[in-house]
Amino acid sequence: MVKDGNNGAAEFLPDRLDLDALRSAAACCEGCDLYRNATQTVFGEGPKQARFMLVGEQPGDQEDRQGHPFVGPAGRILDRGLQEAGIERDDVYLTNAVKHFSFTPRGKRRIHQKPTAAEIDACQPWLNAELAVVRPEVVVVLGATAARSLLGRAFKVTQHRGEPVPLGESLAVATIHPSAVLRAPDRDAAYAGFLADLQAAARAA
Repeated sequence: MVKDGNNGAAEFLPDRLDLDALRSAAACCEGCDLYRNATQTVFGEGPKQARFMLVGEQPGDQEDRQGHPFVGPAGRILDRGLQEAGIERDDVYLTNAVKHFSFTPRGKRRIHQKPTAAEIDACQPWLNAELAVVRPEVVVVLGATAARSLLGRAFKVTQHRGEPVPLGESLAVATIHPSAVLRAPDRDAAYAGFLADLQAAARAA
């Protein structure tokens, strides 16, 4: 939850908006309480003039430990999908709507916990700044949390996935989060749908 009297991440933004300055400033962000238990801020990575920006929900356990986005099992699904969709990794900036890992301890394991609306809103200034600096042609919205952050509460990924929609000066294409492929009863079918959405994003660029 956002602390009383706190405007989320806004007060931690640097005066100079470039990716290096943003990444450095985000490392000290205390815009919501997630920083207390997370190992570190996991900021976005990729070229500053990427044609594609991919926005997920939040770092997972491996991302939190390593400090890089999409390096866990979901990241491997994403890498495969990008390759098969013909999207070059050199054209991709990867980030998340929320920059700290939200989890519940269970023994020695840390179980993913969906960020709250307040935590998503608190982190919004970082994502807005990344969009302003990178200015991607296409934003691939990975899952409901990213969709809420970028496209509003009323947007339903299940109803509009694979459809290019305006997002500022960019186009947004929503799909499921790659972790949903891992959880699906029929992984092959889930992956085929995910790939089709990435192919739609590739065509939109």
